[in-house]
Amino acid sequence: MNLYLVQHGKAVAKDVDSARPLAEQGRVEVKKVAAFIEPLNLSVGCLWHSGKTRAAQTAEILAEVIDTDKGVLQRDGLGPNDDVGKLADELNLADRDVMIVGHLPFLSKLTSLLITGSESTSVVAFKNGGIVCISRGGQNQWQLSWIVTPELLS
Repeated sequence: MNLYLVQHGKAVAKDVDSARPLAEQGRVEVKKVAAFIEPLNLSVGCLWHSGKTRAAQTAEILAEVIDTDKGVLQRDGLGPNDDVGKLADELNLADRDVMIVGHLPFLSKLTSLLITGSESTSVVAFKNGGIVCISRGGQNQWQLSWIVTPELLS
């Protein structure tokens, strides 16, 4: 099972727009990453986002190149400071690939918890618009499979 973790694209500043939609640069970078992964023909059971505008917009762009069983869905519990333990338990039981578009520090803590068993051990440097793929093997052993960031594609 693969878990694709995506930090939303770069957003406008809060003083410009309190909803913090994607900035033009963020939109361009997410589209660049989407074009890069399109040949992988990714298929996920769920493509979840936190509900924040920047995460929803990022998820919609990625959904253009990813096959999803249930489409793009807002999911509670994916906020920047939400608890990662409950979701980690759920992901350990999942039988279909999942993509989550969210925020820091949530994504970092979730990745760390799954890979090391401790959410406080940082294992990945997330980048806006980037995708981190971790894979679950036997006995719920997770490991890093690959990372793509907009900077790599420049």
